[in-house]
Amino acid sequence: MCHYLTPYHDDDFIFSAIKSGALSYLLKDSSPQELIAAVRAAALGESRLHPTVATRVLREMHAHERSPLNELTPREREVLAQIARGRSNYEIATALVISEGTVKMHVSNILAKLHLADRTQAAIYALQKRLVPLNEALDSDSPP
Repeated sequence: MCHYLTPYHDDDFIFSAIKSGALSYLLKDSSPQELIAAVRAAALGESRLHPTVATRVLREMHAHERSPLNELTPREREVLAQIARGRSNYEIATALVISEGTVKMHVSNILAKLHLADRTQAAIYALQKRLVPLNEALDSDSPP
């Protein structure tokens, strides 16, 4: 269980602390009562966030919800993952038991929805968004 009391309210500090397991994140301007409440809450396994931090966390969550990746259908996400693994249209069609024409249609939809120019950009995008682990993209023998 980890708590942060810090003057830093930059996103990098906030999200690094939260990802590292911080249960609470309060800023130095928090009142003594807020600090006491945070310690008591932690004893119950509850979290406390400074209002500035809570606003940034919510903003990040909402930005993630509006991600273009969320515009893709489940099948398009599957095709995008296959692209990131370096698969050809034929290999994708075989793996997903669909026609190559359908794969081409999905690829076109993916590029349009994500505003990307080509398959290479799509593969990079999928890796950046962690749709496929990097080791799977590099391993040409990984299962489809």
